[in-house]
Formats: sequence, structure tokens, C-alpha cells
Amino acid sequence: MKMDLHCHSEASKDCRTPIHDFPDLLLRRGIAVQAITDHNEIWGAVALRTLVRALSLDDRLTIIVGEEVSTRDGEIIGLFLHDRIPAGMSAEDTVRAIRDQGGLVLLPHGFDPLKRHRLRPEALERVRDEIDIVESFNARVSNVRYNAEAGEWAAKRDLPASAGSDAHTDDQVGECWVQTPDRSVTTPEDLLGALRSGDIIGKWTHPAIAFVAKQLHGFRKNSLRSPSRAS
Repeated sequence: MKMDLHCHSEASKDCRTPIHDFPDLLLRRGIAVQAITDHNEIWGAVALRTLVRALSLDDRLTIIVGEEVSTRDGEIIGLFLHDRIPAGMSAEDTVRAIRDQGGLVLLPHGFDPLKRHRLRPEALERVRDEIDIVESFNARVSNVRYNAEAGEWAAKRDLPASAGSDAHTDDQVGECWVQTPDRSVTTPEDLLGALRSGDIIGKWTHPAIAFVAKQLHGFRKNSLRSPSRAS
């Protein structure tokens, strides 16, 4: 089965993908476990999990409630959350807040120096022993070598590696994933076990191409929404 642990929805200010579009998107692209990790929000993930249950798709789709938290030291992802974690805290306090909810701490795109909101190296050094998962394939990094660096960092510490599409448009959903044998993933322990038995598969897109594609995607969406006018 496929697992994507980094994805955005309409709950993120920089994403327009509606919650109600996700079930069909995930089924068509074969994603069985999807973490929704909106910027400083969890309502999108909670709403999608509720929708999946209402559609009786629990046996085909697992939604993990996550959040990409903007700490004052850069971004950290929390998984298996129950409550929103406020932005603006230190990396240490953010990690503690994730732990207090029984969640997992995921390091996203942490080795890309061109990522404006990456976790700063000095902050990573302070919380390195609290990291549970390292995103070693992010489809949106500026250069694929930074994914390799993240993978090497994880391997040295015997930490499980993950993949994240970091999708901000619906066509980006499912661009990379961890392929793992079918299993139930309902707890943090389940996820860690699944990651350790999985293989990372993904497609990286140069950021310039991704930016143009995102603008064109938004233009097409707006054109479809705009009513036609008689000449």
C-alpha cells in the first residue's frame, strides 16, 4: 500500500484543494494512508477523516491528522494530533506539545537551504533526539540532493524515513509515497513499523516547473469557476 505523510488542503492558506475532492483523488491514485498536514491548522484533516467515515471508506483510506507547525525556528510536522498546536513557539516547546498529545515528530524538508521555513540547523541540533521520522523524499525540494542528505541523516540515527508529496494542488497529490505491505495504520506505533518495512518511491519536479504548473493550475480552476458571458 502507499503512504504519503505530507500534504495540504484548503485549510492551508496557500492551497485550494477542497476537502471533498480528496477521497476520489486518493482512491484513483492508490494512496491508502494519507496524512493531511496543513499550515498551523488541523480542521482540514479532521474534516477529511470525518468525510471518509461518512462515506464508509474506512477500510480503504486512513487519514492521519497532522499539522505543519510554524515554530519560531522553522517548520516541524506533528502527526496523530487531537488539538491544533499554536504557531510561534520554540522548536523545543512545539516538540513537547506534539509529545503531550501522544503524537509523532516528523522533520520535513529540513536539509534544503532554499526552503524559507525549514527548521534551522541550530534548532535541529537542539531537538535531534526528539525526531521520530525524517522526510527523506519531498517532491518540492529545490534539488534532489537535499532528499539524499535527509536520508543519510536518518540512516545514521536509525530513524524511519518517509515520503511527502507536499502537495498544494490536487494534481500534486500522490506524487511520492512509501510503498509498504498492506497493514492497519491506526496508531503511531503502527506507522513507525510500516515505515521501517517500506520503500520510498517518488517523482521530483524542478521548483521552477512546479511554480509554473501551479499558476496554470490555478488559472484553469478560476476559469472553470467563472461564469461565461455572452458577447
